[in-house]
Amino acid sequence: MLRACGIRSEVRTYRRRAFDTATRYQLHVAGDAETLAVLVSAGVVDRRHAPLERPPRRVVARSCCRAAYLRGAFLGAGSISLGRSPHLELRTASAESAALLARLAKAEGVELATAERPNHAVAYAKSWEAIESLLAVMGAAETVLALEERAVVAETRSRANRLANADHANLVRTNRSARRQIAAIGRLDLDGVPDHLREVAELRLRHPDESLRELAARADPPLTRVSVHRRLRRLEQLAE
Repeated sequence: MLRACGIRSEVRTYRRRAFDTATRYQLHVAGDAETLAVLVSAGVVDRRHAPLERPPRRVVARSCCRAAYLRGAFLGAGSISLGRSPHLELRTASAESAALLARLAKAEGVELATAERPNHAVAYAKSWEAIESLLAVMGAAETVLALEERAVVAETRSRANRLANADHANLVRTNRSARRQIAAIGRLDLDGVPDHLREVAELRLRHPDESLRELAARADPPLTRVSVHRRLRRLEQLAE
């Protein structure tokens, strides 16, 4: 963009010596009068060539300009982490700058919170809705779609796990109940119990792994689940 304005510039790289030794990038521009005039016009420095803490009103007056400013803030000093607790933040040198970013985002319908830290300040969002809205404002539509797909997959997986856990718990309860019922029936003389109880007892002995609903369907005539439960409970009482 600078070169399109006729300004000599170059990107230089260097490696940090501490921590992760990651590659860092610097943009070097010529310090002539033409360059300074462009930087003043862009709202990077004031007319005395000192860095501006906030851009001139004309730079962020329109929605497209605010979006570009937020996009630049994110590319320059932003981060996003995804997981159970998503977090997006825009790092600034001062609390006033963080508040400015929050105001610009709010003008576009996105709520950002601000916080001061020992050496810097941040404007941040912690909800999926706010993060996706801010990314959309900044023009990262494909990222928003990817995040929405990720959220759908995560919710589907979570729901499948809940259903699987519920099914497993139901199977465990059914198995325990069936074992208890079979043990009770084994202590009884089935010839001495009423016919309607004997039928259910024989069904349970023949089908030890089936649920009450399945046993009810096998009865002749078919019974309700509640009826089968009551009869098996009665058999357990007789055994006791």
